[in-house]
Amino acid sequence: MRQYLNWKTYLSVIALFIVSASLYYTGQLAGKLAIEERKKVEELAHALQTFVRSNNSQETSFASNIIEQNTTIPVIITDEKDGIIDSKNIDTTKTINQGSVVKEKLKQFKKIHKPIPVDFGTGKNYVYYGESYLLTQLRYFPYVQLAIIFLFLTVVLLALTTAHRSLQNQVWVGLSKETAHQLGTPLSSIEAWLEILRDKDGNNEAVIEMQKDLDRLKLVAERFSKVGSDPQLVEENLVTRLEGIVEYMQKRAPKKVIISLHHKESEILVNISGPLFDWVMENLIRNALDAMAGQGKIDVLVYNHPHQVWIDVQDNGKGIPSHQLKSVFTPGFTTKKRGWGLGLSLSRRIVEKYHHGSIFVKQSEIGKGTTFRIILRR
Repeated sequence: MRQYLNWKTYLSVIALFIVSASLYYTGQLAGKLAIEERKKVEELAHALQTFVRSNNSQETSFASNIIEQNTTIPVIITDEKDGIIDSKNIDTTKTINQGSVVKEKLKQFKKIHKPIPVDFGTGKNYVYYGESYLLTQLRYFPYVQLAIIFLFLTVVLLALTTAHRSLQNQVWVGLSKETAHQLGTPLSSIEAWLEILRDKDGNNEAVIEMQKDLDRLKLVAERFSKVGSDPQLVEENLVTRLEGIVEYMQKRAPKKVIISLHHKESEILVNISGPLFDWVMENLIRNALDAMAGQGKIDVLVYNHPHQVWIDVQDNGKGIPSHQLKSVFTPGFTTKKRGWGLGLSLSRRIVEKYHHGSIFVKQSEIGKGTTFRIILRR
């Protein structure tokens, strides 16, 4: 459960508690106000009955005052056959056919309140009533409040997420630049020592291998130096590039792991930054190797489409649990005992920000393997 308990979860729970408390409290207030309005309508019905049937001037005057004081609660008086006798506090100014408005209101009032019977001496009469504007506002207020809180939370989460990503970007760029800078001095020194070794006989084979490793270190330093700046994309043959990567990784893979490249065309031209794209592919293949127990196969499949190129890196390793699929590109996430968990995060940054493409887990199944897909646009 810990993977689901983060600051966003706590913030959502607090917001839910506030909204629930507000709904409960507002519901209580609305209930009390509805009871008070019922009492007022009952007093109004009694006043109407007194006004019609009483001959006492004081009683009729008092009843008249009660009737006039009701300026908020809409009421409709009917006979026993639902014939409308009178109405009050119903807005009929927006239509010419006032009778149809009152009839429609009568249908609504029947659904929300029981009528109050009155006796005018001419048969049964009923007082139907609705809710005042204040009570209606009070009932809808929690939903308005909910919308405001939801909007506020959305803005806060977006702001915090943006700030968090910006901070991550600054850390990545700073770390990459510093790494490239720190590698520069020893690389220059090693290159000088190699020149000295070349001048001495008997070191040719060792010098050749050391030069390969030195060139590799230079490539790593170049990759780090490019993170944080906009690299220049150059049109290259993707197939040739992938062949070099597969060959390089095959030499460094266990003997029982076969890495294969599958493509239908010998030339597929795309705009890429070679050193950074190599980094992405090496990360994916290295992760595939880590997911195997020293044996298996890794297939790199290339699909050429008119507007896109798809590259699938497919292995038959241990697979990724479904609850971890959404976290594999999160900085710091790793299932290994060693490592910082930045490989896939940097890979996504390289593909999405620098190459304007996309990278995602196409499919994964425990015990059967995982497939990552890269989509590059023309």
